[in-house]
Amino acid sequence: MSAPVLARVDGVRACEVGVVLCETCGLVLPGELAWRGESCPRCRASVRTRRPRSLDNTRAWLLAGIILYFPANLLPVVYTSGIGGAQDSTILSGVVSFWRAGAWDIAALIFTASVAVPVAKFLGLEFLLWSVRRGSARARISRGKLYRFIEFIGYWSMLDVAVVGLTCALLQFRTFERAEPRIGIVFFCAVVIATMFSALSFDPRLIWDTPERG
Repeated sequence: MSAPVLARVDGVRACEVGVVLCETCGLVLPGELAWRGESCPRCRASVRTRRPRSLDNTRAWLLAGIILYFPANLLPVVYTSGIGGAQDSTILSGVVSFWRAGAWDIAALIFTASVAVPVAKFLGLEFLLWSVRRGSARARISRGKLYRFIEFIGYWSMLDVAVVGLTCALLQFRTFERAEPRIGIVFFCAVVIATMFSALSFDPRLIWDTPERG
């Protein structure tokens, strides 16, 4: 089987000099290993020039995350009870409660991690998918930075889950108050997992596969 020919983009490409990079351990290998479907001799990972069905897998996980995002925000994430009564709180109602209590920093932190970050990942990944499918050759460096930014903010996606867990743990030490997680937190965890897999499925090398248009 002959190796696929990729267009030149901004200098010499790995395929043009007959090499491929192992995504797992970073070892530079002969390109023939990828064409023959062999594994990396150092880490035994599959050697591929591009991730198979990258765009389709990214879109599928992204749609799953968007669908799960609605129950994650509409259903209660925590139940609290005490002298002042009992109530179920959603993510947004929790943000409002912290804000009214004067804890603006915690409210802003939860809003950023639970609302702004997922929406930013949705929009960023959708833009990357659209630009690659469209065959755009514009702003490739900026799009590469956008992908790395999406990867970075993904590390903070579970912050809301941590806040709920910490709140429940702290209230257990108070005699007349208690807190329990609710089903909404399960959906939120599912959103985080779906968007994480969506970002991992996207192959940023596809950004550079479109030739310059003169």
